[in-house]
Amino acid sequence: MSRIPTQSPRSTRSSRRRTALLGAGVLVAAATGTAGLVGAAGTASAATGCTVAYQIQNQWSTGFTASVTLTNNGPAVNSWNVKWTYAGNQQVTQGWNARVTQAAATVTAANESYNGSLATGGSTSFGFNASYSGTNALPTSFTLNGVACNGGDTPTDPPTTPPTTPPTTPPAGNRVDNPYAGAKVYVNPEWSANAAAEPGGSRVAKQPTGVWLDRIAAIAGTNGTMGLRAHLDEALKQKGSGEMVVQLVVYDLPGRDCSALSSNGELGATEIDKYKTQFIDPIAAILGDSKYAGLRIVTAVEIDSLPNLVTNTGGRATATPQCDTMLANGNYVKGVGYALHKLGAVPNVYNYVDAGHHGWLGWDDNFGPSAEMIKKAATAEGATPADVHGFITNTANYSALKENNFTIDDSVNGVSVRQSKWVDWNRYVDELSFAQAFRAKLVSVGFDPGIGMLIDTSRNGWGGTARPTGPGAKTSVDTYVEGGRYDRRIHVGNWCNQAGAGLGERPQAAPAAGIDAYVWMKPPGESDGSSSAIPNDEGKGFDRMCDPTYTGNPRNGNSLSGALPNAPLSGRWFSAQFQELMKNAYPAL
Repeated sequence: MSRIPTQSPRSTRSSRRRTALLGAGVLVAAATGTAGLVGAAGTASAATGCTVAYQIQNQWSTGFTASVTLTNNGPAVNSWNVKWTYAGNQQVTQGWNARVTQAAATVTAANESYNGSLATGGSTSFGFNASYSGTNALPTSFTLNGVACNGGDTPTDPPTTPPTTPPTTPPAGNRVDNPYAGAKVYVNPEWSANAAAEPGGSRVAKQPTGVWLDRIAAIAGTNGTMGLRAHLDEALKQKGSGEMVVQLVVYDLPGRDCSALSSNGELGATEIDKYKTQFIDPIAAILGDSKYAGLRIVTAVEIDSLPNLVTNTGGRATATPQCDTMLANGNYVKGVGYALHKLGAVPNVYNYVDAGHHGWLGWDDNFGPSAEMIKKAATAEGATPADVHGFITNTANYSALKENNFTIDDSVNGVSVRQSKWVDWNRYVDELSFAQAFRAKLVSVGFDPGIGMLIDTSRNGWGGTARPTGPGAKTSVDTYVEGGRYDRRIHVGNWCNQAGAGLGERPQAAPAAGIDAYVWMKPPGESDGSSSAIPNDEGKGFDRMCDPTYTGNPRNGNSLSGALPNAPLSGRWFSAQFQELMKNAYPAL
């Protein structure tokens, strides 16, 4: 197979700022002397209604980008609008995390549906782009719900009539071609503590792993676990003076994972509005906080979703009623499109869309149609291909990175490797060759030629004593493949807590042509699903593919599941699996 050429620059997403930042941003000082607070001169008291920090983030000869942080110092409100008036000819052109409109010189910023509530002492931030000529004079006073900020009165809820102009997306920002290049990657302290507590776990406890946002409650954190803001705050501490990547898995579509019960989610098939307003919108609001603008935030968008609409629908033997429903109602496409649009509007977010794995999409009748389905989602709900920075394969899966003992072009006694029972007419035998080829296909259907791929190598090492040291015997094509393959699963369709698996390549940037990074997006040691039914309030069902006694279905060739016994619910710590992953790590620990 031909190799992918070195990535070209993402010219549409890598534009540099036209001028340098003005110091750390231009701040207006209030009469109290506190930098960043704008208020009426001569006022300062505990009874003030609000304070506003108005900051120029970037400025050039004809325009600027600004952020505004509002703090409510009065009673809690359920909705808000902030107004100010420019002395010059500034004209707002687009805003985010608020509905920003302008009439003459007066600007009004009203809350979105997800950030209207402001408790006493609570803060929220929004941003906008604007044009100007001449002097960019800073505003000198603000009102919250009609009351002057830093005034003696307190605000009340504003009128309910919304602005007539919808919000638009912010600028592409200062994204780099490969966010992992030259950057540290966030180490989740919760996963790290679990790994370190295991015998021998300290050898990998400082590896970076993905943070999974797999239900609405995960945004704020539940049962003592860290929420999204807590992770981002910790990432700022780890960042130091260099660059820092934070990896997030955004995973809560309506009717989620329609072909696997263990990873079903909390939202029903029709709850697309709830997904938008209670899941994606709050995530976008947090990621858009200017406090986190210095982080490179990588999002793995909705794994196990779009490929299901191709492979598990219609008259196929692998079809499920649930996947047919999600194809018919369009909510996978709408949800992914909305997520890409909203998250892509945050200048330091890098969206990587799930692209399955070679043992799922590597066949001709899955390969091209899946690329087209992904393109359809990337142009839905306001999204464009420019909202996609790349794609991720093998997330939470076990496909070997590189099979060195045979290739797809080999044959034995005139019989192609493609005809072996293991390969079964697939065009790819490993994840690297698939990822590079699928990248080329995605470019051909309209994605940017500079897109990069991520490969999850957290559990595809397949080392240990069972790892073959050379090709199999050439008695037949099956003995040749079976004797040489690293991936020791019973069937390539097996996906749950696989026995014999090992930690794979350690996370690293730019390891191969077209690949932005090898990542551990699935935290090793966290279960894929329970071995038997376990009551829970997370919407997670029992999938027989996680039962080691299960003899299979058409999606795994009616084979044994190959799953480890005694597994907990998906996402819960599974010590026995972690120990096996360390034992079978390749490269070895």
